[in-house]
Amino acid sequence: MRFASISLDGIENWGAVLEDGVALLGHRWPSLRHAIAAGALAEAATEAKTARKVGSSAIKWLPLIADPTKILCVGLNYEDHRKETGRSVVAHPTIFTRFADSQTAHGASILMPTVSDKLDYEGELAVIIGVGGRNIPASAALNHVAGYSCYNDGSVRDWQNHSIQFTPGKNFPETGAFGPWMVTPDEFGPLGPQRLQTRLNGEVMQDTLLENMIFSVPTIIEYVSTFTQLSPGDVIVSGTPGGVGAKRTPPVFMKVGDRVEIEIEGIGILENKIARAS
Repeated sequence: MRFASISLDGIENWGAVLEDGVALLGHRWPSLRHAIAAGALAEAATEAKTARKVGSSAIKWLPLIADPTKILCVGLNYEDHRKETGRSVVAHPTIFTRFADSQTAHGASILMPTVSDKLDYEGELAVIIGVGGRNIPASAALNHVAGYSCYNDGSVRDWQNHSIQFTPGKNFPETGAFGPWMVTPDEFGPLGPQRLQTRLNGEVMQDTLLENMIFSVPTIIEYVSTFTQLSPGDVIVSGTPGGVGAKRTPPVFMKVGDRVEIEIEGIGILENKIARAS
């Protein structure tokens, strides 16, 4: 099943994404995050069969989870990306955070800040937590996953590189695109063989399989749940492969008017255009 957060006639809603439209579910649970926290996704899937449906042309997509308690991002989680950055091999995942209000939606603009022209793409798999917890063993970690989505961890490289801390370059408003929808694990299937691809104006810039992660999703969940409580609706952005614009010769940064697509097999395409922040 696929679930999405949307706006209909200017009012926030959410629903199940079906072949003939979106089945509205906001009358039962206030948001997708609330339904996840209630353990109600199976009930929501049944409800969707008889719920009111609207066509995708009538809606505006919203960031999949607009208000997670945490967005935990993993850096340097593909070997080709680690090598292109010149970073050392590490024994544990590199974790940084993104703020919820830095996100934007499928079909909306990713905003290039006024203080920089070094806005880079990072196509990634987003993991949405369904069942919270602490000290979750890797062997049980996937039982805590509500679903998967696409993420573009838009990075303002000069601000990211002001120091060894990534946070400033990862949190400019409307730089982290999230969506278009969440695919539940039963539909997505076992993690690994799915292809992740980033395209800039139609040109392939990043291309990998999810199985090429250095630290697997279960390993990441075990690691982060050791130092922090995971809650339903929390998001783990699992890392980007090689091919980022900053490490190309010459560098390729996104420009106003560019179109960027993140496609993950089994999920779909997250598409955004680049605009200048006011």
